[in-house]
Amino acid sequence: MRLFHTVYCASPLHPRPRRLRGLCAAAVAVCLIGAHPAFAAEPDLARAETLLREGRYQEAYDLLAPYEEARRGDTAYNALLGRAALKTNRADKARTLFERSLAAAPDSVDAHLGLGRAYLALGNYARAKIEFETVLRFDDLPPDLHRQAEIYAEAAQGYAEGKRLLANGYAIAGLGNYRVNATAGTDAFGGSDTEYNFFSVRGGGGLHRAHADGYALTGSLDYRFRHYDDPDRRNDSDLRWNGAVSRTLGAGNLAGGLRGRVSYRGNGSYRNDYGIHGNYRYRLDPDNQFRLGAEYRRRAYPDGPLRARSRDIAELTGSWTHSLPEGKAGVTLDAFGGREFALYDRPDGDNNFFGLSATLNFTLAEKLGGFVFGRWQNDRYNIERLNVGPADEILGITTRNDDLYEAGGGLTWQFAPGWTLNPEILYSRDRSNILAVNYSSTEIWMTLRKDF
Repeated sequence: MRLFHTVYCASPLHPRPRRLRGLCAAAVAVCLIGAHPAFAAEPDLARAETLLREGRYQEAYDLLAPYEEARRGDTAYNALLGRAALKTNRADKARTLFERSLAAAPDSVDAHLGLGRAYLALGNYARAKIEFETVLRFDDLPPDLHRQAEIYAEAAQGYAEGKRLLANGYAIAGLGNYRVNATAGTDAFGGSDTEYNFFSVRGGGGLHRAHADGYALTGSLDYRFRHYDDPDRRNDSDLRWNGAVSRTLGAGNLAGGLRGRVSYRGNGSYRNDYGIHGNYRYRLDPDNQFRLGAEYRRRAYPDGPLRARSRDIAELTGSWTHSLPEGKAGVTLDAFGGREFALYDRPDGDNNFFGLSATLNFTLAEKLGGFVFGRWQNDRYNIERLNVGPADEILGITTRNDDLYEAGGGLTWQFAPGWTLNPEILYSRDRSNILAVNYSSTEIWMTLRKDF
């Protein structure tokens, strides 16, 4: 090219007519284009996608990387280069690329999921979970923060590979001990500490079907069964279901749907719960997520002595999740309140309730995590009733007021891929101004869980 320019374009022995000068300029431009990728044709995104699906990650990265500066505002380009960076152990680079992609297109599901995977690769599990939950919804995940992020990441990887039906499942088996503690109620009515050993099984899973424009359909089933070693105590059986439609809206996710449960209450009786619910999640920044929810449900006892307990329940909830420094732990604070509307002649009438809860999830080591939580709820009923003692003496006439407390925690040890061993403890206490309603229990159990 230099010889062409010297002889035909710059030599004083050869005049340069206008047409020749144009040819010279075109030749120079061709050489510049070939020498500088920034001036070349558009990056071959289809080719890069093919390389990624074939597992040729370094080739995909080398194909796309020269265009980085020129394509900083291109959502699809940044998402593809981010995927290639993740697969070639450039997690910090991937985070930057996915952040650029989100800045250009806040509704991008690819970018949200990619950024969550980048946070996970960097060891920031709490941030990863917040990012994943902006677009994905799975119920009944294990309590370990690291495992939650990993399960979301597996689904995110499937989405990046073109899958639009994402799924998770689990099976759990365990042994434990249930102890009824002494309270004013048990002492007054001749009760005492009582213990039951039990074994339990549980299984379920969920589906997430992604559609265009950020819409998704989600559904889940969860079945729980507990068998006690005392033939005089009923076994517990519980089936829960949920179905919803959701949509990603920038840094938020809006969902609404139906859910319910069927619970065995002994002596051939069941309790049926069903209702409508909605909630909105908002990612304020990488370390903070807020959630608002509302639900209206019916708790029905179709027949038997418990039928009077049937009621409608309206409830509002709000919560804040915060990633602690380095993302190895996260804390969630919840506030809730609502009203129960008695359907029949419940002795205590309607009930206004409100409460608070807090949960801390933490990581102790790569395969070892844990959690602790506490919950308080106050119930205030509106009909006066007799407060009766153990000898049927009347202790007074009052409206019932209960304080319910729960506290617990546990550890999760992932000893093999998808397998965890989980020791847990739960303490419950119902403190009431109605003597007979006072109750307390302590549960300790060990479960084996398989996620797939």
